[in-house]
Amino acid sequence: MPIIYLQTILIAVIEGLTEFIPVSSTGHMILFGHFIQFTGEKAATFQIFIQAGAILAVVFIYRERFLGLLPHKLNPTDIYRSLFNGNTHPTGLHILLAIMPIMIVGLYLYSIIKSQLFSPVTVSLGLIVGGLLMVIVELLPIRYSVCKLEEISYRQSFLVGLGQCLAVWPGMSRSGSTMITGLLLGIKHKPIADFSFIIAVPVMFAAVSYDLMKSWRLLELSDAGYFIIGFLITFGVAWVSIKWFLRVLTRVRLIPFGIYRIIIGGISLWIFWV
Repeated sequence: MPIIYLQTILIAVIEGLTEFIPVSSTGHMILFGHFIQFTGEKAATFQIFIQAGAILAVVFIYRERFLGLLPHKLNPTDIYRSLFNGNTHPTGLHILLAIMPIMIVGLYLYSIIKSQLFSPVTVSLGLIVGGLLMVIVELLPIRYSVCKLEEISYRQSFLVGLGQCLAVWPGMSRSGSTMITGLLLGIKHKPIADFSFIIAVPVMFAAVSYDLMKSWRLLELSDAGYFIIGFLITFGVAWVSIKWFLRVLTRVRLIPFGIYRIIIGGISLWIFWV
């Protein structure tokens, strides 16, 4: 097996495992990519492309909620009712409010993020900071008022979206940022995890599409094999990872993930900075 296939299989497994649990998939791929010498523009494009597999896993798991957003008939009234009056929850307006902040911030800070923040040292710091925040939030005496996904308000959706903006710092984790914010707002672990995964789909789809439009020229026909394999592996592993995380989250909460982040971030910081 050519070394490129082994490298991409390993990266795809890491992406699938870490994309939706709060440990930062981007951070893990950057750090691990440096360890196995899978770096450069084409490697970055591969890492972006396989995220589409993770997106597809979420769409399948929450397919009933996404199908509920679709109108029964293609007329303005039915489209409006489907998106904003709620055949399902969260409605289109909940999702829109939650994704607007990071869409705006990501668009305006794209070049700065790519040039300044995608390094092993900044990722390691992001892992540590995010891990500390998780541990601190779990130790706070928070009174949870939202126990179901259907109880999340428009205001809470927007505030979770603001918290999601922390994810522009690679290593902070998009799911980690949204879950920390949701817990502080009094949303229990399971509903904020579900909400985080659902709003990830349009955010990640936009980010992946934008990045691929900029880097597609780097690819050749010979790259198709390991790109397809990486996509399929990421899809399968992400599906299993999400199901597992939702089962254990209410029992273990975020502290084990926070401690793991601090340890990994500390080791990586020592390796790359010292």
